[in-house]
Amino acid sequence: MDYISNPPPCEEDVKDKVESLPRVDTDLEVESHYAEVSFVDKPGADNDDEHGLQSAKVSSIDEFGVDNDGEHECKSLKVSSDDNCEMDVDGERDCQGPRLLSIEECGKDLDGKQVQNPKVASVGLTGYDISIKDEPDEYVEPKVGVEFGSEELAYKCYQRYAVMEGFSIRKDFVNKSRINGAVVSRRYTCFRQGHRPSKHEANVRKPRQETRTGCLAHMTIARQPNGNFRVTHFETRHNHELVTPTTAYMLPSHKRLTFAQAVEANSANSSVTDGVPRLGMGFDSEDLAYEFYNAYAGRVGFSVRKDYVNRSKIDGAVASRRYTCFREGFRQKDKRDLNVKRPRKETRIGCLAQLVIARQPDGKYRVTHFEEKHNHELVAACRVRMLRSQKRSAVGQVVEANIVDGSKIHPKSLSELMCKPAGGQENLGYDPIDHKSNLPSKRTREMRNGEPRDILKYFQSKQLKDPSFFHSIQLDAEEQITNVFWADAKMVVDYSDFGDVVCFDTTYKLKDCRPFAPFFGVNNHKQMVIFGAALLYDNTVESFKWLLRTFIEAMSGKKPKTILTDQDAVMAEAIEAVLPETHHRICVWHVYQNALTYISDIFLAFESFSNDFCSCIFYHEEEEDFINAWKVMLDTYGLWENEWLNEIFKAREKWSIAYGKHIFCADIKTVQLCDGFHTNLRKYLKSDLDVLQFFKHLGRVMNDWRYKELEANYDMSQHMPRLMGDVILLKHARDIYTPSIFELFQLEYEKCLNVVVSHCTESGSLFKYKVGTYGHLQEYIVVFNSSDNRVVCNCMKFESMGVLCSHALKVLDYRNIKVLPKQYVLKRWTREARV
Repeated sequence: MDYISNPPPCEEDVKDKVESLPRVDTDLEVESHYAEVSFVDKPGADNDDEHGLQSAKVSSIDEFGVDNDGEHECKSLKVSSDDNCEMDVDGERDCQGPRLLSIEECGKDLDGKQVQNPKVASVGLTGYDISIKDEPDEYVEPKVGVEFGSEELAYKCYQRYAVMEGFSIRKDFVNKSRINGAVVSRRYTCFRQGHRPSKHEANVRKPRQETRTGCLAHMTIARQPNGNFRVTHFETRHNHELVTPTTAYMLPSHKRLTFAQAVEANSANSSVTDGVPRLGMGFDSEDLAYEFYNAYAGRVGFSVRKDYVNRSKIDGAVASRRYTCFREGFRQKDKRDLNVKRPRKETRIGCLAQLVIARQPDGKYRVTHFEEKHNHELVAACRVRMLRSQKRSAVGQVVEANIVDGSKIHPKSLSELMCKPAGGQENLGYDPIDHKSNLPSKRTREMRNGEPRDILKYFQSKQLKDPSFFHSIQLDAEEQITNVFWADAKMVVDYSDFGDVVCFDTTYKLKDCRPFAPFFGVNNHKQMVIFGAALLYDNTVESFKWLLRTFIEAMSGKKPKTILTDQDAVMAEAIEAVLPETHHRICVWHVYQNALTYISDIFLAFESFSNDFCSCIFYHEEEEDFINAWKVMLDTYGLWENEWLNEIFKAREKWSIAYGKHIFCADIKTVQLCDGFHTNLRKYLKSDLDVLQFFKHLGRVMNDWRYKELEANYDMSQHMPRLMGDVILLKHARDIYTPSIFELFQLEYEKCLNVVVSHCTESGSLFKYKVGTYGHLQEYIVVFNSSDNRVVCNCMKFESMGVLCSHALKVLDYRNIKVLPKQYVLKRWTREARV
C-alpha cells in the first residue's frame, strides 16, 4: 500500500517519532519551506545547479530571517512553516514538518519509485537516501572531474583542503530534486564570499564584525547518474590573506575538527621541535609542559608565570592551563598604594606571549595556542638565571666555588655567572716592567719576603687567561719592585663608559701599612665600579706621577674630566703635572674622615658638633650660606683659633660644594659611596693576608660589585619605576633614564610643582625668569633660549650632577615643552649608557 496515499499522522505522533530518532553531529542544511517560495538567483551561481521554481513570486532569503551564512535551498514540495527550525553552530537550519517526515520515512529515487531508507536515522533529517562510503585514508586534492561517493565526502575533502590552505568554508546553496528531494548539486564557498547587506545593521548597537570581502573561491559538485558527486567547478583564488595551517582549526568551519586533525596539516613541521613550542606538541603531564616552556623561556630570555587552570568537575584533573610571560597583564590599582611609602616596582606591561595546553582524549596535554612575540626587551643570556622561574633550575646547575685558601669567605653562587668581560684583543706585547721611570731613590716601604715573586706570578697567570689584562711595575733606584698597577679588560671597558669622574683613594692600608690605591667611579645606576688598582710602596711625587701616567696609558690616553682625591699636597702636585686639564677636587668624605682624626677631641666634647660640621660641608650649596654656617659653627664652639679648621677653610674652594657647582662630579659628594667602598673592603679583605690571598679576595669583591650591576640591569629590564602621575615628561624620562636616576629626576619634578615664576624679562630669543619655591624668599635666575630650547639655572645642578633642577623644569613647563630636550640627557645616566 502506497504510504503517500494514507492520511498524514497527527501532530503528536510526528513529534514522538522525531524525538525517537537518534541525534548525530552532522552538518544540517538550511531548507526554506513556504507555500510560495522561489529561489533568488544569486550572482556567481553555477549554471550546473538546478533551481526548483514554485511560483512567479520571488522572495529574498533575508526577508524570511534566514542567516546569510546558511545555505540556500529550493524545493518543490509544500511543507509547513519553519516554526520548528533548529539552527546549528555553522549557521545551517533544518526545518522539520509533518509532510517532510513522511518523505524521510519513505524516500524516492530519481525515477520516482518508492524505496525504503533504513539509513535515514543515521544520516539525519536530510530527505534523501544515499549510501555514504568510508572516507579514504589518502587525501585527494579537489579539482574539476574528481568524484566522491557522497556529498559528505566532498565536503570533508574541501574542508581538509581549506585547513591546509588557511581559510574557512561555507555551505552556500544546495539544489535538490523536485521528485524526491535528493541533492542534485551543491556549492561550497570561502566563508568570506559575498557581501553582507547593510540594511539590517542600522538599529544594531553592536554590529557584527564584517567578514565578507566578496571572495570568489568555491567548489561546486553535481550528482552523476552513477550516484557519485563530481567536481564541476573549482576556483582557488582568494582576495584576502590566508591564515597559517596550524591556526586554521580556529576558523568557523573547522571548529568541529579535533585538534589533532587540525594540527595534522602541519605535522611535518611539528615533528621537528628544536626546543620551540609548536601547536599540537604533546606532553604526558602538565608539569612536563611547564618545564619545556620554562626551558624555552630561559633560552629566549623571559620568566614564566602560571596564569590560570581549568579543572574537570568530575575528577578535578587539569583540563587546560595557560602559561604566560611574567609581564602579562597589568597590575590592578589598589587604594592602599596611596599609603605605601615604598611601593613595589611595576612589572606587568601587557605582554601577550603565552602557551596554552589542553588535555586530549588520549590523555596527553597538547599545545592548543602559542604566542611567541613579546612587547618588551628580553633578558640577555648572562642574566637569565636572575629570572624568577629560572632560579630553581640555576640552583641545580651552579656549583659553589671552593673556599679560597681555607678562609671563611663564601663566594656568591651566582656572582661567578656573569657576562664575559670585553676582551678578545690580541696580546699587547708590552714589557710590564717600566725601566724608563725608575725612582731616583730607594722605596720608602719594604716588601715582605717573596712578595715580588708572588706579584709577578699572579700577573702572569692573569695575562694567560686574559690577553687584555694590563699591568705595569715601577722599579726603584736599586732595581727593586716599588709600585705596581693593574687593570683587567672589564675595568678598561667600565672606564670608557663612566671614566668622566674618577676617585683616587690612598687611605686604605693593610696591617703592615701596605697601601692599596684603587681608581673607581660610578656607573649609570650610581653603583661603584673599579677602573684600576695599585699597590704603592712609595708615596713620593715621582711615584704618583708614574701611577697617573700608567693609568692614562692603560685607558688608551683618555683623561677624566674630574678627579677626586684625599687632601694630600704631594698628590695634588702630581695631578697638576700629569693632568693639568682635569678638575682636581678634594673629596668631601675625606675631609670629614680627616676631621675625625685631627679634631676628635671636639667631637667627643660636644655631641651636637658632628651634626653642625656635617651640615657645613655637605648641605650648603650657596657660598654665602656656607660661609655664614661656618662662622656660626666657630662662634658656637669657640673654634676660631683651631689651626686645622683654619687650614681646611683656606682650601675650601677645592672641597666645598658651594665652590664646585660648575664642575661635573657625577653626584659623588655624599658619604654613602666612599663609606660603602671602605666598608666592603674591611668586610672582605683581611689585613694579615699575604699578597696572593689579597689578590684573590679582591677579585671576589670586584665580582660581587659587578654582579650587583647585572642585578640592576636585570631589574631595569623587568620593572618600570612608578610614576607620581600621568605626565608626558615623566613618561619620556622614565624610558630614557635608569631607575635610580629617574627617581632623582622625578623628585626634582615634584619640587617644581611648588616653584613659582615671579618675573620675566625678554631680550631677543633670551628670556630671563625669576623663580622660587612658594613660601621661600630665595629666588633663582633661569635663562631660556627659545631658538634652541636651552635652559640655564644659576643653581647649576645640571652642570654638577647631570640632571635638570626643579627651577629649569618649571620654566620648560611654563614654555609648554613637554619632552625633555636631548641636550639635557647625559648618556652616562641612561639605559643605553654602555651601547
